[in-house]
Amino acid sequence: MVESDAPGSSFDREPDPSVLTVANLVYGLHAFAIVVGLAGSATVVGSFVWSLPSILAVVLNYAKRADARGTWVESHFRWQIRTFWYAFAWFWGALFLFVTVIGIPVALGVFLVLTAWLIYRIARGWLRLRDRLPMYTTP
Repeated sequence: MVESDAPGSSFDREPDPSVLTVANLVYGLHAFAIVVGLAGSATVVGSFVWSLPSILAVVLNYAKRADARGTWVESHFRWQIRTFWYAFAWFWGALFLFVTVIGIPVALGVFLVLTAWLIYRIARGWLRLRDRLPMYTTP
């Protein structure tokens, strides 16, 4: 996928304001889940995958995704959904390693890298949304 810095470079129409509101809300809910994980006793990844704000965010993504089709915001919805599901998959992989006892150091490393990756994905996406830029051009 090739990134584009030109707003609307391969998109048919401008998004409705409600679609922008939902995209901002989803980034905000995910950011809140990360902050809860950083400030609380849970891991950031655990908070991101299992907290009510993140689950609500992914449900909103799926519910409003059709409204974003054909706009530059569509790439943000895809970015947000993929971020959640990749984090979910890596969480289970790291948890499996953690349970094997021998894999605990590797699991801790995965959790650490995944935490940094989640912060990066949410921050980068939210900044590009603020600048009215797509995450990437859609084919």
